[in-house]
Amino acid sequence: MSGTSMAFDLAQHRHLGHFSTEWRLALVLAVFFLVRGLYLHRPLTRAHIATAVALAVIARLGYDAHREVIGFLALALTGAALVLPKSSKPAPEQLPRIFALVDKTKEGVLAPFVMHSAKSFFFNSEDTAALGYRARLGVAAVAGDPVGELGDFPALIEEFTAFAHDNGWRVAVLAAGEYCAPLWARHGLRAVPIGRDVVIDIPTFTLQGRTFRNLRQAVNRTHNAGITTEIVPESELDMPTVAKLWAIVDSSHAGHQNRGFSMILDHLLDGRHPGMLIAIARNPSGEPVAFHRYATADEGRMITLDVPWRARNAPNGVDERLSVDMVFYGKEHGAQKLSLAFAAFPEIFDETDRHIVSKLIHLASHALNPLVSVESLYRFVRKFRALGRRRFAMIRLRQVGTVLVAFLILEFVPHRKRD
Repeated sequence: MSGTSMAFDLAQHRHLGHFSTEWRLALVLAVFFLVRGLYLHRPLTRAHIATAVALAVIARLGYDAHREVIGFLALALTGAALVLPKSSKPAPEQLPRIFALVDKTKEGVLAPFVMHSAKSFFFNSEDTAALGYRARLGVAAVAGDPVGELGDFPALIEEFTAFAHDNGWRVAVLAAGEYCAPLWARHGLRAVPIGRDVVIDIPTFTLQGRTFRNLRQAVNRTHNAGITTEIVPESELDMPTVAKLWAIVDSSHAGHQNRGFSMILDHLLDGRHPGMLIAIARNPSGEPVAFHRYATADEGRMITLDVPWRARNAPNGVDERLSVDMVFYGKEHGAQKLSLAFAAFPEIFDETDRHIVSKLIHLASHALNPLVSVESLYRFVRKFRALGRRRFAMIRLRQVGTVLVAFLILEFVPHRKRD
């Protein structure tokens, strides 16, 4: 028996008295939720129908037991339950397939982050392009740009938009680049600037000149402190070194790397992700005091910083030293670009006379300090004078509330570790 027929049966066999108005209102709400879901093309599944039937039974029992509030809520939610938004399932088993495209992606600053094991993937029929996404709250949230052949991105985005529509999902994109933002805009999404890439041109990089005085001084401090560095593939780390690096992670207030969506990878130090490099800083006694994790794309020509970690007793300048040494490592190994980070709202932090919107964004950035220190990160990357192309959030403005909640859940709620 469906939830709607049980509701009518309830009307025929109960003496509702003065509760008839509330019952009718609950039924109206149920129909509203159902119609809205069908308008959004949300599919009806067996699980949805079973949930709606269960709610209808609870509604009847609630009214029978004179628990009118329970009955009202359960009846009103039967329509919503029939058209609950589907979720997507992570596909970590697709890692080899997706890395093959990452390794072909030209100028793919954020390309390696598509490999996060919590993501779902959408491939074109030729397997020449793909994108990473996750469905939450009826939103198909896409992270960064597609990977693979650049010329296939327009068709891929069109195909994915149709795929999302068929599943009843609204599409939103976090950190779309300047090339892909107009492609998403063709499908009704608005571009909201959120920051810039920080990309060093490896062949021309130098520490000379007044421009890099602060950076040069930071690096020199670590040399004076006796810091040495080494860069090794993550998959080749021995177990004693892994244990020492995990001790640095454990001592950090940031905790383990079990969150993130658009600009962070999981499976830290276990060698699961291909193309990962670890830059380690050691004190004069040879003990690690900091390390950076880097990912590669475009057959090693693009190097991207994942996450930096440092012990509390690490000397000032150790992060700058590791970054600079990775640049020189890249020069020796034919790399062309090093992406240090993403600078969120860099203009806001440079302003001295902020208008009201700038002030609100500045305050909001500090509210996120327990999760990510946006301004501190910008102060670090500013030393490299490498602000690059803009990144955008691609959204429909009328859906901004739902999209914002979905993105916050995906970025900051810890993920269950996946194989």
